Order: sequence, then structure tokens, then C-alpha cells
Amino acid sequence: MKIKKGDNVMVLKGKDRGKKGKVQQVFPREGKLVVEGMNMRKKHIKAKRAGEKGQIVHTAGRMDGSNVALVCPKCSKPTRIGSAVQGSKKYRSCKNCKAIIDL
Repeated sequence: MKIKKGDNVMVLKGKDRGKKGKVQQVFPREGKLVVEGMNMRKKHIKAKRAGEKGQIVHTAGRMDGSNVALVCPKCSKPTRIGSAVQGSKKYRSCKNCKAIIDL
């Protein structure tokens, strides 16, 4: 997976289509990731002690990596990710403007 933790991405499919957010977690084996504030799920928590109330907690759910696109920091557009080699290091690059994303 070419998207890393901390990247800014745009959601391409689903109920949050068109929204931008920051990647919080990446699960490369499953090809899934968690984006801040997207794909919100409700989790019902039972009261643990007597007199305590149960509650509903909103958490960000996982989404497939193919449903998001990286937002280029230079051109601010959602883009596919290519690779570029400078010296002996390999970097990610924007397919639209050819800018190197992380040095």
C-alpha cells in the first residue's frame, strides 16, 4: 500500500465521498486504513458498575485503501502515487504534477 500514516487523503467512494481527512492507522495486510472523522461507527457500551449508565461512542471505522486517493501537498488535488528515484533513495511522487511527496 502506497498510503502511509499521516497522509492527507480524499475519499472517492461511499457515504463520505469528496471529504478530506488525515490517515490515523494503516493495515497493509488487509489493504485497509482508518481516516480521521470518516466512516463513523456507533459502538454501544454496556454499564460496568451499578448506577453507571451505558453510552454510545462514535469511532472511525476501517475503509478499503482503494476507496481513497492521496492529496498532493503541492497541487492540492487527489492523485495516484508513482515512484521516483533520486540518488540511491526511492520516493513517492504525484502523477499529476510530478512533485516528490516525501523526502
